Amino acid sequence: MAELVSRQDFDGGVALLTLQGDAAAKGFSIQGVDAISSSVNGALDDKDIRAIVITGSGRFFCAGADLNKFKATIDDGTIVDFIEKLTGKLHPLQIRMRQSAKICIAAINGAAAGGGFGLALACDVRIASENALLVSGFANLGLSPDGGTTWLLPRLVGMQIAKKFFLNNERWSASQALDYGAVDEITSIDELIPSAINLAKKWGGLAEHTRESTKHLLDNQSSQDFETHLRHEQILIMAAGPTADFSEGVDAFLSKRKPDFN
Repeated sequence: MAELVSRQDFDGGVALLTLQGDAAAKGFSIQGVDAISSSVNGALDDKDIRAIVITGSGRFFCAGADLNKFKATIDDGTIVDFIEKLTGKLHPLQIRMRQSAKICIAAINGAAAGGGFGLALACDVRIASENALLVSGFANLGLSPDGGTTWLLPRLVGMQIAKKFFLNNERWSASQALDYGAVDEITSIDELIPSAINLAKKWGGLAEHTRESTKHLLDNQSSQDFETHLRHEQILIMAAGPTADFSEGVDAFLSKRKPDFN
């Protein structure tokens, strides 16, 4: 069987994962989501990797569910089990991506739909090519949104814009997504991967504590009152005090040089 997700490693601890074939065009077949989960988890577990770039191939970043498989499982009465298997793979992966100290970047080359849209939103930043298209697709199928999209998208674009996106079954071009705040940058298709790799090296070069604690604090700020959040900030910055990376950062600043974090 053809490789569904390829991996290429770069200097600076960057892994580029490229969804290919059915992993991009029908990412949420069982085989596709298994390949995506295995590849991303492998990079998350790799101690030499500091940042992960996820992209697709051809016209698709990740086009979501295989509707032919949906039809087959509806007909044979296994649809609930099928959905449980898909979400049982995707959701834990998204949680790991959000909680990991590793930077996750979506380089959106084409259509990101359904669960594939959720995969892109679970990343820390989204760079889109001019060909990118963001689609929910759930409403037209009579489904409720999934893939963390109803938690992640409102945090980027606001509640009302997100509600209209889902219920109107809107399709956002790269420029619309940038205007709303769903993506952070637009590049040409030729510059998409180089731009993502450069950002991965930059953010991946930060101290591990900085990456992990910043992600944690920002993800949790809206669920905490100000006093509780300040206490969490205090705990985390105190934990950074004795680290070698903090000592390196101070020395580098005083020496007017770039820090070299572990």
